[in-house]
Amino acid sequence: MPPRIVAIANQKGGVGKTTTALSLAAALALAGKRVLVMDLDPHACASAHVGIFPEAVAATSAEVFRADSPGTVPWQRVLVRPDRANFDLAPSHAGLADMDWDLRDRKGKGVLLKEALASGPAYDHVLLDCPPHTGVVLVNALVAADLCLIPIQTDFLALHGVRNLFETMRALNAVLPRPIAYRALATMFDRRARACLRVLALLREKFVGRMFETVIALDTKFREASAAGRVVQDVAPDCRGAREYAALCREVLSL
Repeated sequence: MPPRIVAIANQKGGVGKTTTALSLAAALALAGKRVLVMDLDPHACASAHVGIFPEAVAATSAEVFRADSPGTVPWQRVLVRPDRANFDLAPSHAGLADMDWDLRDRKGKGVLLKEALASGPAYDHVLLDCPPHTGVVLVNALVAADLCLIPIQTDFLALHGVRNLFETMRALNAVLPRPIAYRALATMFDRRARACLRVLALLREKFVGRMFETVIALDTKFREASAAGRVVQDVAPDCRGAREYAALCREVLSL
C-alpha cells in the first residue's frame, strides 16, 4: 500500500510549519505508524531542529529531484534516523533553492517527487515540510500530496501567506485530475489574547468543513524541545503541546 502523503505548507514563515511536521510525525510514530519526514525547505529548519546538518550526511532530499529516474533515487543514503527520534528524516539542502533553475529543461518536473515516493521505501505516512516560496519544489509537494495541511498562526498577518498558497493551489487545480485536498490548522493560539480569539473565529468561519478541530496553543515546551534538538513528546510527553498533537494525529488518521 502506498504511503499517505501530507504536505505541510504555508507561504509565510513562523506559523508553526516545522513544529507541526516534526510533532505530528512523532505522534503518528507513537500511534504505531511508519513515518518519514522530508525536509524540503532549503532553510533546513526541520533538519537542524533534530540535529541533522547537510555537511554531516551522505545525501539529502535534493537527490530525489536530481535522480535520473524514480528508481535511481539513493534512498538508502538519503534517509537518516535522528537521535532519540521514532521517525526517519530526509534532510534538507541549500541546493533545493536552485531547483527551479536546475530542472528548467526537465520533462515531467512537476511529478518527480510523486513518482519517487511511489517507488520508494515503505512508510505509512510521509510528511513534507514545504518551502515557503512558490517554485518547483512546492509544486512537487502539492502534486504528490493526498492532503495539504496548512498551519495558520492565529494572527491577522498570517492570513496573507494563506492567500498566496491558495493562488498556487488554484493554478494546479486547473491542470490536476482532482483538486488538492486541504485542511487548516490553527497554531500559536493564546486564549488570553482577544486578537487570537477573533482570528480563530474568522478561520472557523472561512474554513467550514476544512479545518481541524484541534487547536495548537502556545507552549514553551516547543522552544525547549527545539533547543534540545528533540521533539516535544520527548521533552515533555504530558505537556499541552504533546497532547494537542496527539489529538491532531487522531484527526489525521480518521480522515
